[in-house]
Amino acid sequence: MTQDNNNLENSEIVDELPEDASPAADAVTERLAALEEEVAVAKQDVLYAHAETQNVRRRLEKELADARAYASTAFARDILSVADNMGRALSMIPADLREDEQWKGLVTGLEATGRELESVFRKNGIEKLVSVGEPLDPNKHQAMLEVPSADAEPGTILTEMQSGYMIKDRLLRPALVGVAKKPD
Repeated sequence: MTQDNNNLENSEIVDELPEDASPAADAVTERLAALEEEVAVAKQDVLYAHAETQNVRRRLEKELADARAYASTAFARDILSVADNMGRALSMIPADLREDEQWKGLVTGLEATGRELESVFRKNGIEKLVSVGEPLDPNKHQAMLEVPSADAEPGTILTEMQSGYMIKDRLLRPALVGVAKKPD
């Protein structure tokens, strides 16, 4: 019953309000509308801040993934000269020396070392570019000379002076190549 008595008393008080109380109610209504607008703006600001935080987190995760993937880039560039020298050494061994029992162990060891180096490259996402016979791609190749050729299409790579390499999807080192041109 006390609830009913309170409701009855409140309605009597409202009925007893003077006529000039209406502007005060309008002021309360306006203040309430202003507060609701401020709440809406604050909610929007919170949503923007949350979205910005997610964007920063995603960007940092991508940068971290890139740092992990490409952290060895400088080292890989330095080790490429070792791979080049190993390849040159193996290619310079004459066939008769390869068959000589006295040198066979050394040759086999050098070949195994070359294979191991290639395996390490593969494990770390480093791939040798295939250049000879391909069209010149300035994003992967550096043309060092033009060779007159009636057989090859102009712009086709005929020779490779130094191998190019990619690490993941980035160029580690361009291939130094000789490109076909129309004969004079």
